[in-house]
Amino acid sequence: MKVSIRRARSDDVDFLVELVTHEDVEPFLAAVRAKDRDEILAEIERSDTDSEAFGVFVVEVDEARAGTMRFERANRRSRIADLGGLAIHPDFRGRKISDQAARLFQRHLLDDLGFHRLQLEIYGFNERAIAHAQRSGFTREGLRRKAYWRNDEWVDGVLYGLVAEDLGDEDG
Repeated sequence: MKVSIRRARSDDVDFLVELVTHEDVEPFLAAVRAKDRDEILAEIERSDTDSEAFGVFVVEVDEARAGTMRFERANRRSRIADLGGLAIHPDFRGRKISDQAARLFQRHLLDDLGFHRLQLEIYGFNERAIAHAQRSGFTREGLRRKAYWRNDEWVDGVLYGLVAEDLGDEDG
């Protein structure tokens, strides 16, 4: 099984719409995230034109579309990127694909794009994403108590961060 990541293209739009609106995916993604065809296409176009500050990526398994993830520069001077939107299609779950894709994504952002810090926030009820963040090398840094209205209730946001030193040297 070969896991890879690449920037999303316009021919990925239908897959991405289906994925982010899937009943087993949508409740766990940010409520304000792009979900319709036009919004997702606009994000893909932005990913192409502003590639060092924003990116929508597709996760592939043996060249088949399996998921998505994204980043946005949060601070230029301090080289910080906000990560989000990690979603693996339910047909591909249970094989740690998200962990492999996250490590590829981390290396791309840190090594290729020159970010110093990667950070993300996860809804407190999303136990699968919290476990994934911890397996992927992120450090839990804080909690925003009852910060978001999601699924008809106030929910926590769990904050995670990762810097290059956290990954160590894979070559040595």
